[in-house]
Amino acid sequence: MKCRGNQPTIRALLVRVLSFSAVAALALNLTPTPVAATDSHPVTIAASGQKSRFLSLGIGKSVVIDMPRDIKDMLVADPKVANAVVHSAQRAYIIGTAVGQTNVVFFDSDGQQIAAYDIAVTRDLNGVRATLKQALPTADVQIEGVGDGVVLTGSVSSPIEAQQAGDVAARLVGGADKVVNSIVVRGRDQVMLKVTVAEVARSIIKQMGIDLSAKLNYGNTVVTFNNSNPFTANGGPLVSGNNLTGTFGSAPSVTATMRAMESAGLIHTLAEPNLTAISGESATFIAGGEFPIPTGVTCQTTAAGSVGQCAPSIAFKKFGISLNFTPVVLAEGRISLRVMTEVSEVSSENSISISGISVPSIKTRRAETTLEIPSGGSMAMAGLIQDQTKQAVNGMPGVDQLPVLGALFRSQDYVNNQTELMVLVTPYIVRAVAQKELSRPDDGFAPASDSQSALLARINRIYGVSGRVEQVAGYPCNFGFITD
Repeated sequence: MKCRGNQPTIRALLVRVLSFSAVAALALNLTPTPVAATDSHPVTIAASGQKSRFLSLGIGKSVVIDMPRDIKDMLVADPKVANAVVHSAQRAYIIGTAVGQTNVVFFDSDGQQIAAYDIAVTRDLNGVRATLKQALPTADVQIEGVGDGVVLTGSVSSPIEAQQAGDVAARLVGGADKVVNSIVVRGRDQVMLKVTVAEVARSIIKQMGIDLSAKLNYGNTVVTFNNSNPFTANGGPLVSGNNLTGTFGSAPSVTATMRAMESAGLIHTLAEPNLTAISGESATFIAGGEFPIPTGVTCQTTAAGSVGQCAPSIAFKKFGISLNFTPVVLAEGRISLRVMTEVSEVSSENSISISGISVPSIKTRRAETTLEIPSGGSMAMAGLIQDQTKQAVNGMPGVDQLPVLGALFRSQDYVNNQTELMVLVTPYIVRAVAQKELSRPDDGFAPASDSQSALLARINRIYGVSGRVEQVAGYPCNFGFITD
């Protein structure tokens, strides 16, 4: 009776022992049991704990992989990009076959992952690296393949070296569109360009002519003779009033007028624009102005449709000194320059008159070229020597050819223009300096006070000596101007 009474307790103890054994067996079993996927029990894939390693290969290149355990199986995602060959139980070969990306996974006999590799197959760049090293031995340039192209990184000493590296890589990989040039230029140089435009122009004009006029009376007949010879070589006499007139006779009178002029002119032009820019960048300097010129007439229309008030339309033309250049610092301190310089001024020559408005012309000296100079060296980038002579003789046909007397019936005009122009360029590789080491055009300038200007006729107290200003003399206070 007691045994029967204790049966439920023994049964419960047996169930507990069996449950503990089952849990222990499941915990000690290292091999997972496949589970079928159903709607109520989704499939869960456990992580293997192995991290993928990145491996870069060139086309036709191989790498040897040694495994810690025996290889039972392997997986190649894209056999067209890379191929894997098992040589022995723990050694495999991976061979790159085409440009692209894939991955290779190795498994052991228990199905556990041994190793995984992410493989990128690119161009074989060893030949390109050797060529870049030979062409640019002092440059620090790295080249890496990305897909079908390459990326250039590193640093060089000048922009021309970066351009050369890009050109070499583009030639070897099959085009510039497959090259990404990310090379950094170390410490880009700054270039100051000094341009000197010097011109000397000399003109000589000599004019001499005799005009004759006569009036003869024969009874009721009056005969008038007039011989006026113009000056045509320069468009007419430059100075009026140089006339000598004489009248001979009374009844038949003869009037002779001699016109003579001699003019000599000299023009000296000197412009020295200076400009600084970073190597590879462009810079522009302009010092001048604009003058108005009429371009047409603008008329307003009234409400009735008729033409109302009209006014000329105006446009502005630039003149002055301009400089534009692009420097590129090459190896060994040489500088490649793309230079454009211009000096222009308003001139009365070739001017025209439109509706009573005089429109002047512009006299321009312009030079544009590309050249290569060492730092501190000078070169004449442009030059001009011009000698122009004009001579004209005007007179009465036949009579003006007579010896001695022919001079009374003709005029002679002689014009000679000589011009010499030179444009010099001098580039310098420069660096920034302290402000105290630079001098300004107004250093040492001090305007005169009103008392000094009125009593001593001074326009400034001192000029041209930096750091020195003369003390104001003990004259009465300023007068005649608004002062603070």
